[in-house]
Amino acid sequence: MKIFIKFDFKRICTKVIEEKLTGLGIKYRMLNFGEIEFLEEVPDDKMKAFNAILKDYGIEKIENQKVILVQKIKDTIIDMVLNANETMNVKSSVYLSEKLGHSYGYLSNLFSEVTYTSVENFIILQRIEHAKSLMINTDLSLTEIAYRLQYSSVAHLSTQFKNTTGITPTTFQRIIAKRRELSSNKN
Repeated sequence: MKIFIKFDFKRICTKVIEEKLTGLGIKYRMLNFGEIEFLEEVPDDKMKAFNAILKDYGIEKIENQKVILVQKIKDTIIDMVLNANETMNVKSSVYLSEKLGHSYGYLSNLFSEVTYTSVENFIILQRIEHAKSLMINTDLSLTEIAYRLQYSSVAHLSTQFKNTTGITPTTFQRIIAKRRELSSNKN
């Protein structure tokens, strides 16, 4: 028997961090996703233990301010893509500026400087990843997926999908259907 599981990474990471900080007896406050304020001085041994725990989960502490802001940009973009229905008709540049409190020009330049890619390209990659997830985990049509991800048309989604993955969305759906068929035949 095979099952598919959908993860809420934001929730999982938050829960792990809260459990580990509480377990270590560190007083803290969660500010935003991935942002923690310690409410008292944390002894070195506890901080080392916390860092080791984070490393075990593939989570790392970021201390460089530019890298922190770039991570916030990435998190905000991912949140924007996952909640596209709630951010309808808001340009991504406006959304990022309002959420992060910086001009889009500054955010865009910083993002390119640190990641060697553009904000726009990262948004496209996240939209395509979300489209793939929707194709795998739902029965939505390409029209519904295009609408949900705020594409102007299925053709626009298809063009970006092919440019990003090398295959069309329809081919991707056929591959997924074939894998499911093969998987169900094994059971």
